[in-house]
Amino acid sequence: MDVRDDAAGHAATPSGADATPRAVSRRLRVITVIATFGGLLFGYDTGVINGALPYMTDDLGLTPVTEGMVTSSLLLGAALGAVAGGRLSDARGRRRTILALAVLFFAGALACALAPTTAVMVAARFALGLAVGGASVTVPVFLAEISPAERRGALVTRNELMIVSGQLLAFSTNAFIGHVGGEADGVWRWMLVVATLPAVVLWFGMLVMPESPRWLAARGRLDDALAVLRQVRSRQRAAAELAEVATLAADDERERLGGWRDMRAVPWLRRLMFVGFGIAIVQQITGVNTIMYYGTRILTDAGFTSDAALTANIANGVISVLATFVGIWLLGRVDRRPMLMTGLAGTTSALALIGVFSLVLPAGEIRAFAVLAMTVAFLAFQQGAISPVTWLMLSEVFPMRMRGFGMGVAAVVLWLTNFVIGLVFPSLVAGIDISNTFFLFVVAGLLSLVFVRRHAPETRGRTLEVLEAELRARYS
Repeated sequence: MDVRDDAAGHAATPSGADATPRAVSRRLRVITVIATFGGLLFGYDTGVINGALPYMTDDLGLTPVTEGMVTSSLLLGAALGAVAGGRLSDARGRRRTILALAVLFFAGALACALAPTTAVMVAARFALGLAVGGASVTVPVFLAEISPAERRGALVTRNELMIVSGQLLAFSTNAFIGHVGGEADGVWRWMLVVATLPAVVLWFGMLVMPESPRWLAARGRLDDALAVLRQVRSRQRAAAELAEVATLAADDERERLGGWRDMRAVPWLRRLMFVGFGIAIVQQITGVNTIMYYGTRILTDAGFTSDAALTANIANGVISVLATFVGIWLLGRVDRRPMLMTGLAGTTSALALIGVFSLVLPAGEIRAFAVLAMTVAFLAFQQGAISPVTWLMLSEVFPMRMRGFGMGVAAVVLWLTNFVIGLVFPSLVAGIDISNTFFLFVVAGLLSLVFVRRHAPETRGRTLEVLEAELRARYS
């Protein structure tokens, strides 16, 4: 079932499939909304530090080094959480893993809000990072495995939409609480505790969601897999798709695909992991999370007052959400690889201009709004092209039996890259100033373009099973 979009952008229906009943489409939408609350928590917990950090710095007495530790401890936890979450989801199931992550999101957010010292805050942010990393892997895989081929791009990138919506919610909440609370002690604690609410929704929602049909098939539970497929496909298509999935599951079982040993011993898997690692690094070395974590600080340095920077930073959140809507629309009409390259060209150009404006314009209103305009342009390309394609491709390219593990390992690379950037960014700005720091990201962007052009595969328009066969042949 090689499903490809036609020139007009309308997805073709797989051979032999009948029309999808309305109740089936509605069930698929509900599953997507509930699961992507994991993405909302991912976005809120990574974005909230942007506005909370200035208040936290005063209350906890942070230095540039401890400021970087508070920010990046979540990222280090996310690296560990990504690989642990991937292994857990392969072993215990996608649904059970998301339920466990909801509990960890709640406990981590509460611990951050109540942290009395820097050390406790770093530990709590690390624990919260375990949940963020686990969600970054498990939710896209769950959505990819439950989605029909022709809707996979749109449904998986709903998670990216929820991530940026979570960041916008964090920016807006920070601005509201900052204006209402003013300079009151502990105002940042209210910013952090809000994240407990979507964690509760995620846990209760996933209690009534089904397991991934492909995970069930990989465990030999074909009757259960068929029952789930009938919830989200027409009956005729569910039976046809199960036959295809069962055949591939048997092939993977014969090859015993599933972990580190396979990655080292099977040449095509080694090459595929190299590609996965590269895509993950490319997404981070654009410098996106310097904007997400330190956007308020960047705007303050450019010439905004603290309150004005909090408010202006909402523009970054708004453009991220709007751009993600555009990205979802484009994914059904444009191939993944050209879309990724266009996004990289746009972000690299925007960062170059941020560096130039910071260097040549005097501090004040003109420089402040010029930098804000470029951060908005940067995020339009990042969230409209690079981020949706990255998480979608990582959820698609790995074999079924080790999909959670493979994406988990790639996500470790992504989060470790994120960790290093988050840790050193304040020190880089203090040491070589913001202009030269952004010029470093420009160089990284140019190298990323070369990598994507040479190595990234095209994944659009295939079922996961057809795509696995193509990649196996390509990299063998």
